[in-house]
Amino acid sequence: MAQEGSGDLLQGFTDYIEEVKELLSMDIWENIFLNCSKNEVLILWLIYRNREVNMSQIAEYIHVPLNTATGIVSRMEKNDMICRQRAKEDKRIVLISFTEKGRAQFQQLMDRLLSYGVKIIGSLSKEEMDLLRNMMGKVKEVLREEKQKEKPEGRVRKIKIE
Repeated sequence: MAQEGSGDLLQGFTDYIEEVKELLSMDIWENIFLNCSKNEVLILWLIYRNREVNMSQIAEYIHVPLNTATGIVSRMEKNDMICRQRAKEDKRIVLISFTEKGRAQFQQLMDRLLSYGVKIIGSLSKEEMDLLRNMMGKVKEVLREEKQKEKPEGRVRKIKIE
């Protein structure tokens, strides 16, 4: 079942995305959030959840080296989405938070997505909600299994020193 009809499944999925994209309002598509890379979106989400974060937290959250995180934050700062400022308690620590523009755009997007989510969920019966929860759980299980396959084995590399 997993591979059978995968071409038809992919075509159905791409057709669905094309139809749905036409149904979403232009202000969502024009929102800067959708012009961001995956890492930028994750950083925006982290800041949204925590109000302000430091560079180490960002690097850890998006699983990149600190210098890579710094480059991403610099791009986002240039686009006036976030700003850096020194912590009042410890001037060595640089904190990253939303600019007013960034906060307003992200909040507007979150409000719109939440309103869509409420309407969609409100249109589902209890049975459909239960089915949706089960399907989401299965998606998570499959993704978790695939992530486990990516992890390198705990092999010890032997380096010959001469």
